[in-house]
Amino acid sequence: MVLRCAMIDDEPLALSLLESYVNKTPFLQLVGKYSSAVQAMKELPGEEVDLLFLDIQMPELNGLEFSKMVNPHTRIVFTTAFGQYAIDGYRVNALDYLLKPISYIDFLQAANKAVQWFELVQKPEKIDSIFVKSDYKLVQVDLKKIMYIEGLKDYIKIYTEDTSKPILSLMSMKAMEELLPSSHFIRVHRSFIVQKDKIRIIDRGRIVFDKTYIPISDSYKQAFQTFLDERS
Repeated sequence: MVLRCAMIDDEPLALSLLESYVNKTPFLQLVGKYSSAVQAMKELPGEEVDLLFLDIQMPELNGLEFSKMVNPHTRIVFTTAFGQYAIDGYRVNALDYLLKPISYIDFLQAANKAVQWFELVQKPEKIDSIFVKSDYKLVQVDLKKIMYIEGLKDYIKIYTEDTSKPILSLMSMKAMEELLPSSHFIRVHRSFIVQKDKIRIIDRGRIVFDKTYIPISDSYKQAFQTFLDERS
């Protein structure tokens, strides 16, 4: 899936940064960039836009006001240097909220959320893959091949059937959990998410993958037991 995206920001450097991020993200296509909401209001209606990166604090017409004029099909990611707008951003149903300076990791996570949203709308719970950044490259990960995911501070390790070495990516477990369809994945510990279909052995309160034992913490036991009851 390729998403058509646009961006609005009155700061030229911010526009250039976002454009560079879009250009190295294979599932995004840039169809417009604008230095003001007023300019976008005149030109954007002629473009079919799936994803809009929208600054909030701009002269004449701010991003929050402009977001109410955008086609309902378009998903909005707010970009701003001011954290106090976060609540207002979510009140207008923004897909995400990125605080400047925006890193590529944060940008990519927001873009992945957009892909997930559109795939869910078109084919509920039929997400086949996600993109993660690993060793300065974007890696496409087939969800069906994931065994489990381990969280290590600011990093995660994705263990798949294809390789003995995990895919290492700089992102949080919370961000990864939000990308994964809950119908196929379950969090069983602060540091572990597992694919439900790959669970074959449970030994003394632990999930066994080959020689790896994944603990099920007390805070997740009830949700895990519900999953087991539904599967039996």
